[in-house]
Amino acid sequence: MEFSRRLLLCLPVVVWVLAAAAAATTDVPMSPRPDCPTNAGCGDIDVQFPFALERRCAINKRFHLNCKTTAGGTKLVNGKLEVMNISVQHNKAWIKTRISRQRYNESAIKGKKSLTTHGESMDITSTPYVLSRHDSKVIVLGCNRIVGYIISNYYRVGCSPICVENPVNGTCNPNAGCCQLDLSKDVKSTEALFVQVNINNSQIWREHPWNYVTVMERKAFNFSTTYLTSTAFYDTNNATVPVVMDWGITKKKCEDAKKLSKDYACVSKNSECNNTDAGYTCNCSNGYKGNPYLVNGCKDINECENPEHNPCYGVCQNSPGSFQCRCPRGTYGNPWTDGGCVKGSSAGLSIELGVGSGGICFLVLALISPSIMRKIKTRKIKQKFFKQNHGLLLQQLISRNANISERMIITLRELEKATNKFDRERVIGGGGHGIVFKGDLGLNVVAIKKSKIAVQREINEFINEVVVLSQVNHRNVVKLLGCCLETEVPLLIYEFISNGTLYHHLHVEGPISLSWADRLRIALEVARALSYLHSAASMPIFHRNIKTTNILLDDNLTAKVSDFGASRYIKIDQTGVTTAIQGTIGYLDPMYYKTSQLTDKSDVFSFGVVLIELLTRKKPFFYQSDNGDDLVSHFTSLLIEGRPDDIIDPQVMEEEDGEILEVARLATWCTKLRGEDRPPMREVEMTLENLIFMKKQFPFIKTLRRYGPNQTRDHSKSIELVTNEASRQYTMEKEILLSATYPR
Repeated sequence: MEFSRRLLLCLPVVVWVLAAAAAATTDVPMSPRPDCPTNAGCGDIDVQFPFALERRCAINKRFHLNCKTTAGGTKLVNGKLEVMNISVQHNKAWIKTRISRQRYNESAIKGKKSLTTHGESMDITSTPYVLSRHDSKVIVLGCNRIVGYIISNYYRVGCSPICVENPVNGTCNPNAGCCQLDLSKDVKSTEALFVQVNINNSQIWREHPWNYVTVMERKAFNFSTTYLTSTAFYDTNNATVPVVMDWGITKKKCEDAKKLSKDYACVSKNSECNNTDAGYTCNCSNGYKGNPYLVNGCKDINECENPEHNPCYGVCQNSPGSFQCRCPRGTYGNPWTDGGCVKGSSAGLSIELGVGSGGICFLVLALISPSIMRKIKTRKIKQKFFKQNHGLLLQQLISRNANISERMIITLRELEKATNKFDRERVIGGGGHGIVFKGDLGLNVVAIKKSKIAVQREINEFINEVVVLSQVNHRNVVKLLGCCLETEVPLLIYEFISNGTLYHHLHVEGPISLSWADRLRIALEVARALSYLHSAASMPIFHRNIKTTNILLDDNLTAKVSDFGASRYIKIDQTGVTTAIQGTIGYLDPMYYKTSQLTDKSDVFSFGVVLIELLTRKKPFFYQSDNGDDLVSHFTSLLIEGRPDDIIDPQVMEEEDGEILEVARLATWCTKLRGEDRPPMREVEMTLENLIFMKKQFPFIKTLRRYGPNQTRDHSKSIELVTNEASRQYTMEKEILLSATYPR
């Protein structure tokens, strides 16, 4: 008995020892050592784990920073890079980079002309960084038809600003001395290059003697007219600007890092792993904030303490990772809107109305009760539809975005007024999915989409479209203005695009359709929209139904991608998801149709079909060759056989400047059978951008106008290796021009 009692007394000690032993044997070397500071500073910069100022404290050697003392104070450096700031929460760093510049010099005595060039380079291959293509961009400034380039080991981008228009402060205009360009994925080194076309016009050079090329943070650049006439763009003693970097722990993907638990960095509870351009990163889950690289580093956010971003007009109650909002006791209704909670209930209202004294009360009740009951019934129906259409969830989702919460949900009464109670005279389009009305909503002319079928799948698609488009802001994506959830089938309200669809502009009666220049530009605009949806939106979005009838054109023939009912959000760490097949025959990715695995490459295939449609003016869903081939197969076969003239639109053959073979090869690359053999949309966008840029800047350089069988076969041998061919982005003549020796 005594032994048992003593054993019980020892039990807590035994448990403590076993727990300590378990902790000691758990291999988590990615967390900082106990004696390492987790928030050591260098001047005004906080250095948080996984970064550290001591090598032993950093997550690996690439994250070791140094704090250097200079005459001007202290500065934080990572190798040769000066770090201005680091965000652990967003996995970004702000680095100083030097501006490349070129100055025109002219001797006052002999009139000798020369150029002094300071070309800068940056190499971040041994660091955890890659240049952020979302937050940084290339800036080229000058008036002298110079071509400024940023070059990495596999990537080149540049433009040639001129001054034929008056520059305006705050506006970067290529015709007024300023152009800006996007970066590609995974750029880890840069080198600036100036290529001047003509230095004989002394007057322009005297007025605008400076040219600049740099990569810098998007938000940090604001064009000033003084940049073209002086050294105002940079401080001559320290010609630097900020550039934003993305960083990742290692190049491993999340799934590979998780397998090696001792190397896995997302150690905090309530943290998530994301695959990015820079490698895998960690973030706190929604509803939490802090440092995901520290054990228990992600702390719950009390949303109730921030009503501006989490509006609740009822009783707000915080919960782990979220919050609840409900009407106060004794009220009912919608707590997410101001005035949405009302006293009592419908039953209570009837009781209150029924309580009175004397015949007058009963008379008044008899007179007004039908009207009251109709209003109550109407309100109940609206509330029923509002809940059925996921209104509460939608309100919660969009209310967290202060920019749209006040204007997104529109009442049925407003829409009836805008459309004269949905007058059939207001119908401007429609199809199997529903009807589109034109309406006047205040100062806006709008298009209102109304589904024909009241089935849950259609409702889910409508709600999905609201959620998708409320997160999208791009000039080539149709703008969603709001929605109405008070009807059996939800209504969507868009900006009104006045000029119809690309399909109707392309497939007109007669031999002449859209010009080739317009077709090529529209293709680039659609590529930009898809690249944005895949890579730059807050969460990747796959459209799933790209076709010419879903590409709208405004009065300037600017493309607007529309119809997001079938679109899907995809988590960044997902390479594909299994979905019900949706799309249009002729444009539908065959691998998606076969496997139900949706990836970004499904949109790439559909875009490739659109490119072929632009080249040929053939309708993909009707086309069948004499051999029974569909449009994609027949187009590819003719290209390989060296007979593109047999299928390409004669108008295109007449108007093109030698670039259609490159566009045709890009189309075949996009429509390869296996998704992994297709390019990402960002690369498609860059290929078209560079093609149009070289066409504008160097009109004297042309590829072959006509392609005989042997010539095309020589090119077509590489169709199976089209990745290597298309990624070069330049013809041989252009490469020779850009490889020439210039002052540097």
